[in-house]
Amino acid sequence: MRDRSLELVYRPFRVVCIGCKRVKVEKVPWAEPWSRVTVSLAMAVALLARKLNWLEVARHFRIDWKTVAQIVERVVAEGLKRRAWKPLHVIGVDEVSRKRGHRYLTLVYDLERHQLIWIGEDRKKETLDSFFRWLNPRRCRSIQSVCCDMWAPYAKSVGEYLPNATLVFDRFHLVRHLLDAVDEVRRQEIRRLSGSDRQVVKGTRFVLLKNPWNLTDAQRDSLFNLTRLNLRLVRAYLLKETFQLFWHYKRRFYAERFLLNWLWKATHSRLKPMKKFAQLVRSHMEGILAWTTLRISNGALEGLNNKVKLVSHRAFGFRTIRYYIAAIYHVCADLPLPDFDEAAV
Repeated sequence: MRDRSLELVYRPFRVVCIGCKRVKVEKVPWAEPWSRVTVSLAMAVALLARKLNWLEVARHFRIDWKTVAQIVERVVAEGLKRRAWKPLHVIGVDEVSRKRGHRYLTLVYDLERHQLIWIGEDRKKETLDSFFRWLNPRRCRSIQSVCCDMWAPYAKSVGEYLPNATLVFDRFHLVRHLLDAVDEVRRQEIRRLSGSDRQVVKGTRFVLLKNPWNLTDAQRDSLFNLTRLNLRLVRAYLLKETFQLFWHYKRRFYAERFLLNWLWKATHSRLKPMKKFAQLVRSHMEGILAWTTLRISNGALEGLNNKVKLVSHRAFGFRTIRYYIAAIYHVCADLPLPDFDEAAV
């Protein structure tokens, strides 16, 4: 059956208000003020825009891309007003890259409910400050713990607006810094060595960075060959594996004693990247030790972060940051959509 188009022509009544002498336009039940589409079509567009990129949605409904963007922005604005608020006790702060050249968005999550709460442009102190001002002081008082990476502007903002909250540095960001240090030692060894020793080290990046129980048989053989050479790289690998024991401690006293012992070994390892990592740990000791009692991290949010990145990838980017933020809210924030039954009236 061939598609048929239907055009609805309606001229709303315009009346002059006796009191204010202003012209008022009749409100119709099937369209929002100044909207180019009906409410029912807008709802259908909003639903599909959560699954497909906006260009595909525009092609499906034979409307302009900007019309889809305007519909999503309006639905997101309405959803942000209507979403049910519950007290925030544990929040996670993370950043996601939006464009090349160190362009970032700051994302704030509710770690208890695994929900996206707020999005801000850039990752400056002022960015997180604007979140706390938006949240208002009364809601800020209910926040007990904040988990973030060791980015100084975030920590400074948390200390200013949440002086009674416990700041916990994210476990997975810390481990990433450790793995980067091990990999830097590997690079230095490749540049230093020659001959057969160099061949043994080359191609071992993932052997050194993976957990031992995840290694394949071939990777275990490669790791065994490394340990036989007694290289500086083996020292870095053993320091990396020893550090992982810290995450099993549940009492702060014993965890601190273990960490101080590990820091002494790292600073005396004669490995510059490991010394640098040890300085990082020492300067953020309080937030790292908070893990032993709170056991919170942003690891559960990696799936949400990947979903955020997918929003941009499937659309091949967005023309403006405003559209990108609206798309993230629409797909990832689980905002309530306007009532379909009311829209059909």
